[in-house]
Order: sequence, then structure tokens, then C-alpha cells
Amino acid sequence: MRPNLFHSRAGNPAARPNTLLTAAALLLLAACAAALLLGPSPAAATIAERQAALAGVRDQQSLLSARLADSNEQINALIGEVSQARQAEAEAAAALRAKEEELDVAEEELAAGRDHLARVRERLRAAIRELERILVGVYKSGDPNVVEVLIESSSWEDASVDATYLDRVHDYQEDTVARVEELRDEVESTVARLADARDRIAAARDDLAARHQELADQRAALEAQEQQLYAARAARRQTLQRLTAREADLEAGIADAQQRQAEAAAPDPAEVAAPAPSAPAPNGETATLNPDGSATAPASAPQQVKDVIAAANAIRDKPYLWGGGHGSFEASGYDCSGAVSYALHGGGFLSSPLDSTGFMSWGEPGVGNWITVYANSGHAYAMIAGLRWDTSDSGGDGPSWADYSSSWEQSQSFTATHPAGF
Repeated sequence: MRPNLFHSRAGNPAARPNTLLTAAALLLLAACAAALLLGPSPAAATIAERQAALAGVRDQQSLLSARLADSNEQINALIGEVSQARQAEAEAAAALRAKEEELDVAEEELAAGRDHLARVRERLRAAIRELERILVGVYKSGDPNVVEVLIESSSWEDASVDATYLDRVHDYQEDTVARVEELRDEVESTVARLADARDRIAAARDDLAARHQELADQRAALEAQEQQLYAARAARRQTLQRLTAREADLEAGIADAQQRQAEAAAPDPAEVAAPAPSAPAPNGETATLNPDGSATAPASAPQQVKDVIAAANAIRDKPYLWGGGHGSFEASGYDCSGAVSYALHGGGFLSSPLDSTGFMSWGEPGVGNWITVYANSGHAYAMIAGLRWDTSDSGGDGPSWADYSSSWEQSQSFTATHPAGF
């Protein structure tokens, strides 16, 4: 099960094989290979010595091939983990940006609330000053009572009006002060609430920033491990190439020595049997590219080829996603090698995904009759029953079929491989 990037450090270097031990194993393996490569020269060694050296070289090749397969599995698992780590980091960055925008809004609302509170307080002070002025004026002139109002009024109607007016002035001043005080209390409460909200948002923003940094560190650790695995795999491939060259030299020396022995022992060259002719390879028919973008396998195609085409059809509408299809065959999107891996897995040709460099040493070398994978260190695509299965220049946003070649890919060099028998 893949570690959860949101709850543990999936990229912790301690959780991976010790790179020092791996390097030591590589050095030991290289030393053994060197000993084999520096063994007896074909001219001086006997056939038995050459055969013993050849057996040793093949043993080393088997060991290196197993280590390369293990490297491919580790690299593909890491590619998926790096892709997940990048997505998690991007999601955390988006959440952080959203929280910072929310904090900016809260800061603006708090500043506006404080400005409003300042204006309300000024209104309260103005109302109190006005009330004080009126009270001082009343004190200086004497507080009129009902008797004075009645005596000084020219009529009962004027007296009623004057008394009502004085009462209303008094009540208005009291109401004004009370309303302003209530408004002040309300605004102070609002400002306190806005300040509390601002503090909560700032704390959440800080937590998101810390989580974003943690995810960035995890992603960087995974990428560093990925580069270490790439370097180890490259070293193993170089050793394997040297062993393969040594194997060819030994085989050629053994064949030459055996031929000389046979020629010396044969009474008449005419009695030597001619080599059996090689069986011709079957000719594959071209698949049909349908109007909806799917492909239909030829009726005469082997069932495994039909299964490969059916698997490719199942993901042809998926988007392009770097690293997609490497941690697992099932993904929301696929990159070039992930799409090729998914199709081949559908036909039973692949048990775990490969990256583009992994396809360079996969299967049998050369062009196949039904299926050919073209790969280099940066890209991979497949020709399946005459149609190109690709993520580049094939008419779609992700994996799709094309019945034409790609000018971009024609400008590059690729290693061609195919599944045995196909």
C-alpha cells in the first residue's frame, strides 16, 4: 500500500533501501564483472575456459537483469509517488492562497469596523457636548415649570404647545445619547468579533503554510531518491552492456573454435549438414481507426493484440498527466509510458508499469510484427497493428490513436522493442 502523503513522510530517505549499501553492491558487482571481462583472451583460452567464462558472464547478466527489473519497479513506484506529492503540494498551495485572500478580506473588514467605531464615538462625544450645552443653558436661564409656561402663554393652546416642545426636546436629547451609546456598544462588539475572526484565519493560514512546506520537503526528498535510483540503474546498464559485449566475444570465440575443431575432424566438408532455414514471421494486418477515435483490431489479429487495443481504447479519453499510470495502472490520467504500459498490461505483456527508459531494454530488440514500442530517455509510444498509440501529436489531449507518423518524433532516435512472438 502506498504511504499517505498527507499523514506521513512518504519521502523519508530512511524508508528506502540504503543507498550506501546499494553503491557497495554495485561496486562488488562491477568488480566481479571486471574480473570476467578481463578473463582469458579468445586467442589463448581453450573452449572449456571460454565456456566457463561465458557461464560466469551469463550469471552476472541474470543478476544484473534482476536488479534492473527491481530498479524499474522502484522507479515507477517513485514516479507515482512524486506525481502524488506534486499534486498534494499544488493543492496545499491553492488552499494557502485562498486562506491568504480570506485573511486580506478579514483585515479590510476589521479596518473598516474600527473606522466606523471611531466615527460613532465621535458622534457620541458630540451628542454629549450638545446635551451639556443645553443643560448649562437651562441652568443659567432656570428650568421652566408648568406654572410659568401657563402664566406666560397667551392662550391654553400656546401653553400646551410650549410644554410639549420642552418635553420633546428633553426626550430627544436622552434618546439621542442612548441610541449613540447602543450603536457604540454594537460596533465595539462587531470589531471584537472581526478581530477574533481575523486571528482564527491567520492561525489557519500559518498551519497551511507549514503543511505546504512539509509537502514541498517530501516532494524534494522523493525526487532526490528518484535521481539516485536513475543513477544506480544507469550504472547497472553500463555494466550489463559490457557483459553483453563480453558474452558476444566469448560466443564468437567458442563458435570459431568449435568450427575449427569440426573442420579438422570432418573427413569431407560436403557431409556437414546445412543449417535449418528460419521460419518466416507472420504478416500483421492494419487496425481500423474509427470516427470516434477508437481503434478496431483486425479479425485475424491474435487475441492478445485485440486485448491490447481494447485496453488502449478504455483510456483514450483520459487527460495527459505526468507520472500517471506508474504508481498503479489505474489513474485519472496517463503520460506517454504510462499509456503504453496500460495497453500492454491489457494484453498480458506487462505485469508492472515501465517508464520510457525501462522500455528501451524491455521485450525483444527490433521491430515486431504486431506490436513495436519505440522509446528513448524522454518519450515512448507504440505501433499496434499499424496504428500509433501515443500522447504526442496524435489528435488528443492525452493517450490517443493516430494513423499518421509524428514529425516531432521522426526528428529523434528511438530504441525499438517488441513482445516475443508478436
